[in-house]
Amino acid sequence: MPVAIARTAFVRVRKALQENATLATNSGALAIGTVATAGLGFVYWWLAARTFPPEAFGNASALLSVIGLIGLLGEAGLGTLLIGEIVRHPNKTPALVGAAASIGVALAIGLALLFVFGARLLGSANLIGGWLAGVVFVLGCGLTALITVIDQAFIGSLNSTSRMIQQVLFSVFKLMLIAAAVVVSQTSSTAILLTWVAGLLTSLIAVDLLTRGGVRRLVGIPDFRLLNTFRRKVFDHYALDVALQAPGIIVPYLVLVLLSPASTAAFSALWMLVSVASVIPAVLATVLFPVVRAGPNRSQHHFRVSLTVSLLFSLACAVFIFFCSERILEIFNPAYRAIAGSDLRLLGFSLLGSTLKFHACTLARLGDAMRRASLPFALGGLLELGLLIAGAKLGGLEGLVIGWTIAVSIEGLCVGLIWIFAARLGISTSPSSEFIAPPPLQI
Repeated sequence: MPVAIARTAFVRVRKALQENATLATNSGALAIGTVATAGLGFVYWWLAARTFPPEAFGNASALLSVIGLIGLLGEAGLGTLLIGEIVRHPNKTPALVGAAASIGVALAIGLALLFVFGARLLGSANLIGGWLAGVVFVLGCGLTALITVIDQAFIGSLNSTSRMIQQVLFSVFKLMLIAAAVVVSQTSSTAILLTWVAGLLTSLIAVDLLTRGGVRRLVGIPDFRLLNTFRRKVFDHYALDVALQAPGIIVPYLVLVLLSPASTAAFSALWMLVSVASVIPAVLATVLFPVVRAGPNRSQHHFRVSLTVSLLFSLACAVFIFFCSERILEIFNPAYRAIAGSDLRLLGFSLLGSTLKFHACTLARLGDAMRRASLPFALGGLLELGLLIAGAKLGGLEGLVIGWTIAVSIEGLCVGLIWIFAARLGISTSPSSEFIAPPPLQI
């Protein structure tokens, strides 16, 4: 009897893997890259937290959040467009990626220069101390936009292994560089910024060499006329990307502005773990886009699998952070526990709302309803920032975390109610639907 049960279980697992081969392969590659990045990233930030002053750590975290935001604004929805369109136009991939990369880098560099000169005009130049930090900051924004476009092109071509390689190499290189900075006693925020940007550049070159020109084959001569034919979708993806991602990216910078560099250092240590954990549901939701486009007949099944796994993972992370937040801070730096205490313990529960948001975003893209979805997400982003700022003013770091968690949870609850309502009404779930039409879920 036990042998028969084991054989039946094995057959079912093998069948499930075969039925979800594309989703499993690409999600698996991205998950491996994420786990490796999380492990190496933990060491990177632990070393920075242990050896750099809290003020330098906090300032660097805030600057990296600004780089992430400018990279998102510069990418302008082009990378997300590639995820959905490469499957449909495989012969035009190099021309599309080349045009998207050119525009993304140009926009990011322009926005970075505006930020640098704007900070000086507004008297906030101390955040970017000196010309070296300014140059590194601008270069980092351009590289972030470029790598975002290339990584999403890898996903769109269902070649997530190359993206995984880039993630791992980036984590390895930046860890080596920050260790070198510690050895030579360079413990400023500029040093952290330099290790991050140099790691990005080195990983991009290395992944091209290891894949025997994979990046160069992916990025061809730009065809701006071809890209222009997708301009409406680009704008729609852009609006949805900014509405969904911008509030979360800029949070460390807001903590610095609202509270202090020391509070930012303690917050960023735990925020980094939450951000890494959120990559798993984000990756699963992102991979759904090209997978469903390639095989829409099993879209409902793929969606249920992705959402269920993501919610269970998010809940486990939230419970872990709730009970272990102070211990985690102490591992990074004992001073961080003294700064934050138990103020950050609820931060992990925001993962549940984020998971629902990621999957709702994918449904909007599949239904080509990005513009319609961007307004609710934008309102949700304003709610997030509003409650975060109000919480910080009323209750300091703990109030900030509570405000953020409540806002994201409200958004997730609204998304869940919309799914249930749509499922009961039997709204169409076709990827070509004009509306955000989720498959009926049994939660």
